Amino acid sequence: MIFSSILFLFTYFLLVLGIYYCVPIHFRNLILLIASLLFYAWGEPIYVFIMVFSMVFDYFNGYMVNKYAEKREIARKFVLLSVVGNLAILGFFKYYDFIATNLISLGINWLKPLNLALPIGISFYTFQTMSYPIDVYRKSASVQKNMISFGTYVTLFPQLVAGPIVRYKDISDQLDNRKENVDQFYDGILYFTRGLAKKVLLANGIGSLSDMIFKMDFSSISMMTMWLGAMAFAFQIYFDFSGYSEMAIGLGKMFGFDFPENFNYPYISKSITEFWRRWHISLSTWFRDYVYIPLGGNRKGKLITFRNIFIVWALTGFWHGASWNFLLWGIYFGTILMLEKSFLLKVLEKLPVFIQHIYALILILIGWIIFSITEVANIPNALFGLIRFTNIFDQSTLWYLSNYGVLLIICLLCSTPLFSKLMGKIKNENVRMGLSLFLIMIALVLCVAYLVDASYNPFLYFRF
Repeated sequence: MIFSSILFLFTYFLLVLGIYYCVPIHFRNLILLIASLLFYAWGEPIYVFIMVFSMVFDYFNGYMVNKYAEKREIARKFVLLSVVGNLAILGFFKYYDFIATNLISLGINWLKPLNLALPIGISFYTFQTMSYPIDVYRKSASVQKNMISFGTYVTLFPQLVAGPIVRYKDISDQLDNRKENVDQFYDGILYFTRGLAKKVLLANGIGSLSDMIFKMDFSSISMMTMWLGAMAFAFQIYFDFSGYSEMAIGLGKMFGFDFPENFNYPYISKSITEFWRRWHISLSTWFRDYVYIPLGGNRKGKLITFRNIFIVWALTGFWHGASWNFLLWGIYFGTILMLEKSFLLKVLEKLPVFIQHIYALILILIGWIIFSITEVANIPNALFGLIRFTNIFDQSTLWYLSNYGVLLIICLLCSTPLFSKLMGKIKNENVRMGLSLFLIMIALVLCVAYLVDASYNPFLYFRF
């Protein structure tokens, strides 16, 4: 079940919301826990037991870390147990077949692929549960003694399957002391509707273009068509993922939670460093706080700093999936970040702003090509297609532009803060609220009309 489905919008969500606000306050976490387990079990009834195990496992580890808070060596062992246990589960389901397949290709037949389906959201909830004992150990979060409250945090369906990655310390107080109110609920509706419109009207629409182009023969594709494919995929993954994150934030607000923002108009960045401060913020900050800084960050000289950057970005790439293209994608961005940290940022600051934007966008688009093409052997042909001056454009390019040109312009405008700035210039609060409600109604009608008849409604980050 996904948020952008008729079943979720008009059955599951309304039913859960109605029950949630009908029961006494002290039962609301239990309702959310049950609803979240049912939400997850809807598509994967067996794998729900893995989530329950992770929940109990890290509840126990957090409890023991707190119990031995003054005996740091013992507490550290439970932190290590949590890290090893969680990564072992994630590694088995996500990377076992990848390792087995690559060993077989080398003539080593020690392992046989199991072809197990990847549990939905395991990359996200594993990082969430693993951060809890670490934060208790660091004394940046208090231990949670109520199993139902902790279970609600782990399984919370609004952000369960695709983030944002919510750390326990960010919502620990909200779990037991949140107070739902009308203003927050209204903000939640705004967030959810905006995210739904991004996903359904923009990501799904432009996604069909990227799918068509990336299924073509890269050895003969024209340069302009390749760039169109890269731009289409860039818009698809942005509106797909940021839309889902905004739906998650909106749902959280309707239930009284404030989840962190996950995107901040990344395509207006002037460098790759800035891009990664704006894209998938919860993942970037997770790796910064739990990997980069513990490794030494930038405190031990340039050589160690570059080593840490390389490790973090290799892991970031591999986190996205068990495929060599994801690892290459992570190393690609890690290398650029090292170059920017060394000298490129100083050079960029001396250039006109529009040159900085072009620099960042070209590198981002190249990165998305590496990311999207799982067959590594096809990546060189795809990248070469970006500079194929012998075949700049052809009839297919003109056809794509005539059919998707308007949508590409709309996506471009919606990926900037233009519309939010225009809304901010409306000083009269009643006018601004009335316009917002009008746009909400229009967006909902259009989204429902699309979903009723749609056969194309993928969600890219489900596979991660």
